[in-house]
This record gives sequence, C-alpha cells and structure tokens, in this order.
Amino acid sequence: MTDNIEPAAETKFHALGKGPTFHWQVNATTVDMAMPLSEPRRRTIACEPQSVIVDLNRTALVVIDMQNDFCAKGGWVDYLGADFTPDRAPIAPLQKLVPALRAAAVPVIWVNWGNRPDLLNMPPNQIHLYKPAGTGVGLGEPLPGSGAHVLEKDSWAAAVVDELAPEPGDIKVDKYRISGFWDTPLDSILKNLGIRTILFAGVNTDQCVFCTLTDANFLGYGCIMMEDCCATTSPDFCTQATVWNVKKCYGFVCRSTDVLSSLADAK
Repeated sequence: MTDNIEPAAETKFHALGKGPTFHWQVNATTVDMAMPLSEPRRRTIACEPQSVIVDLNRTALVVIDMQNDFCAKGGWVDYLGADFTPDRAPIAPLQKLVPALRAAAVPVIWVNWGNRPDLLNMPPNQIHLYKPAGTGVGLGEPLPGSGAHVLEKDSWAAAVVDELAPEPGDIKVDKYRISGFWDTPLDSILKNLGIRTILFAGVNTDQCVFCTLTDANFLGYGCIMMEDCCATTSPDFCTQATVWNVKKCYGFVCRSTDVLSSLADAK
C-alpha cells in the first residue's frame, strides 16, 4: 500500500491532536510523541492565602452557568419568585476580564446546563432536586410566557446571557449535574489543551461553582476562584463558607482586578 506514496509525503510530518502542546507529529514511518512545551508565560496573581504564579500557556477560564434561567428576567429563577439580580453581579467584571484573557490567548470555556430534551441521562434524584414536590415547572419543561424549556440545550433558557455572549473561538461544554466534570468532556478538553490552572467564575458560588472547583481540585488542577466573578442567590453565609473552604482546602481566592493586573505585568 505504500508503493503509491510519494517520497516527500513519507517524510512530511502531520500534526494529530488539537492541543498546542499535546499532539503527535506523524508520517508514514514515524510517530513523534515528544511534545515540546512552549516557554512559560509567568504571571503572579495576588491571591489568598498565598500569591500564585501561573503559566498563561497552561491556564484557562471556566465560566459556569451564566445563563438566562439564572440571570435574566423571565428565566427560571425569576419564574420561581426568587430575586435573580444577585446572579447578575459577575456580568460587569466578566465583561472586562473575558476580553483581556482572550487577548492573552487564555482559553475561555463556558460550562452550562444543557440537558437532553428526553432527560435520559438524568436520574430521579437530579430531577427531584429541581422539582421536589413533583409539581411546577422543572427541568426541560416550558416556562410560562416564553415557552423556553428550562435548562434544555439550545433553548433561550439555557443560553448564556446576552451581555456575555460567547465568541466563536470560545469553548462550550454542556453539563448535566451541579459539577461541570460529571458525565461531560470538560476534563478531556482541559487535558488536551495542556491546562494545569483554572480560573473559576459564574453562579452559584456555593453550588455549581464550588462543586466544579472541588472536582477540579481532586483531579489535580490548580484552582483559583475569582470572588467578584462569582455570585449566588443563597444566604450570605453560604458564600462565606465557600470562600473559607476554597482558601482552606481546595485552592485560592482573588478578584478579577488581580488577574487583570497580572496580565498587565510583562515580567
């Protein structure tokens, strides 16, 4: 079968894999698995309880659940009669941070509820979480007024709020549990990108953000929660406990301004 291969084609290497530092170079006779690492782009972020030096080449931003159902009028939280406005607090700082990270070639990953219409991968305990009495509008059911299906993939309800609309170069991951790692390709994507440090943002601080962050910690990632880019409709003590536990057990806490300051540092 190699008789028809031109000699030049046999020696030319071709890249297999999407990761900038995690791919193979192959030709007809050789597979080169020696993946050179790029020169680190070191930046120091002022965090608590310690400052953290990151490599921008191995850092990603993960934004969780900044969706209409949680953050917009007419969304699910609004329908339930709760005040959704606290969940909008991350919008303004993210509007400044996300473009700066894109400009620094840091991957921006949007991790959002995007359930199957048939909910076939959703066990009863998860459905109960959002419909505890078995009545009312639960996962996948139409919201009164708009008719958008709650947290269903490709519905208005599950879309990222207009103020933070993802760009074509961003990465989108659908999730089906409070943690963004469970039953999703998030870990594989991060590993293929060569990511070792994750900046966390989104809602709700004490629920989906915290659970995704703790799972990332268990998987070996360095975790930095940007406090002003996270929000929750839960009582204040839930945020206080989350921040305390992140600093104590699971990673580091900073503000988006600390990250922006580090990006401006050319050292």
